[in-house]
Amino acid sequence: MIRQFEKKVWLATPTMHGEELKYMQEAYNTNWMSTIGENINVIEKKMSDYIGCKHSVALSCGTSALHLAIKLAGVKPGDKVFCTDMTFAATVNPVVYEKAVPVFIDSERETWNMDPAALRKAFELYPDVKVVVVADLYGTPAKYDEIKEICNEHNAVLVEDAAESLGAEYKGEKAGSFGTYNVISFNGNKIITGSSGGMLLSDDVDAINKAKKWSTQSRESAPWYQHEELGYNYRMSNVIAGVVRGQSEYLGEHIARKKEIYLRYQEGFRDLPITLNPYIENDMEPNFWLSCALIDKEHMCKQERSATCATYIKESGKSCPTEILDKLAECNAEGRPIWKPMHMQPIYKDCPFVSASDEAVNEDIFERGFCLPSDIKMKEEEQNVVIEIVRSCFA
Repeated sequence: MIRQFEKKVWLATPTMHGEELKYMQEAYNTNWMSTIGENINVIEKKMSDYIGCKHSVALSCGTSALHLAIKLAGVKPGDKVFCTDMTFAATVNPVVYEKAVPVFIDSERETWNMDPAALRKAFELYPDVKVVVVADLYGTPAKYDEIKEICNEHNAVLVEDAAESLGAEYKGEKAGSFGTYNVISFNGNKIITGSSGGMLLSDDVDAINKAKKWSTQSRESAPWYQHEELGYNYRMSNVIAGVVRGQSEYLGEHIARKKEIYLRYQEGFRDLPITLNPYIENDMEPNFWLSCALIDKEHMCKQERSATCATYIKESGKSCPTEILDKLAECNAEGRPIWKPMHMQPIYKDCPFVSASDEAVNEDIFERGFCLPSDIKMKEEEQNVVIEIVRSCFA
């Protein structure tokens, strides 16, 4: 019988090192506790230099950064915007904040990211679209050579949602550098964290200056509070920036640890009908934020899902995400389903969806895929038990 973990094994949680407290204390000691201060200045320059964008603005969260990116891209009410379909809702919601209409683009199987063939087909169906929002799934960059070429052909603005892929690379260039506007996140479960926070990056200094103005309630240069356009309370605090500043020194270490976890799962499942979330080895170096798995079709037991719950029928030698996630939970370990595609979400069910094939790739990945515990603090012996749990489901 597989033992239960005494202490919960998490999907992904913050990993603190101590440097964070030093910079938070510095903000306290100098009394720079609001949205101005040295920590903000340092991380804006540090992240710009690291990613390879000329300018950046630190914001309250990745979603606020995406919202300002959508505004900078010129999205207006009623516009259609091409969006990654298999992602967290935060990638798409800012499009709707501006009263635009998301058009969801299916994934390709080599990376699970937006399919360039489906994107090209979408432009044939909706040639007037001028903004494309691409999310890098689970730490793996999309096929940006192809996507950027298609965007350039149609004079469309590319927004890269690199919330999950900070530190990853595509053909030697960092994730978060491929769009006209790029977004990273420091949410609590990301590769490094500020507990919250995000950043908007661009080579366009005027755009970043505009975003800074919008993020501080669009105050004009006047002796009083003067406002000529709509603004937002989106700026990052200097205290949160202190956490990010301390965490940033350990980004490489976190990525290396995440890769170790991925490779250990890969070895542990080598004789199971399972493959891990894919990437193109010669072109890509993911940050391995989450290790995910896909069960071979012929080894799927019967699984039924409603809008809010799931069940399965056990079959010898077969399993499904519902069984595996249930077994992990019984042993006090946290797994998750793959992102449910946006076109399957009740809130977005009436929005257009474009696939390059007769079968929706995202629906298939959602049906057969699941996310494994990928916490940096997970011990090797704990991961071995997780592997044993998954293996037992195929007995």
